Amino acid sequence: MDIQRIKNFWVTEADEALKVAGHLFEKEDYSYALFFGHLSLEKILKAVYVIKKGEHAPYIHDLEKLAVLASIVLSDERKNELQRISRFNLEARYPDDKREFRALCTKEFTEKEMQKIEEIYQWLKSMIEQ
Repeated sequence: MDIQRIKNFWVTEADEALKVAGHLFEKEDYSYALFFGHLSLEKILKAVYVIKKGEHAPYIHDLEKLAVLASIVLSDERKNELQRISRFNLEARYPDDKREFRALCTKEFTEKEMQKIEEIYQWLKSMIEQ
């Protein structure tokens, strides 16, 4: 197994997902911007997992669980952030009949969450660029 190749795959995928999140934000498609923001963190976490564990990343989407499986030490604050961002995956894909999540995704809310996603993204990416 070529660990470097697999890691590079996940990093490329993560970078592209974050770029798409930015495009969606610019187009005011806020719930899907957050969905792709989640996706970027999921993919960069999988890159970290591959480097740390030397094996393929598990097929899961829960960010906190991925971080724990990758042996990343998380503060309580970071755990809460990853749990909150993980919800964007389900809430954007499977909206309730009242579309409450989409109503929550104002420009201000999404901008704040995207800034947090980008901060976490850079933190995780620094773990594989050492």
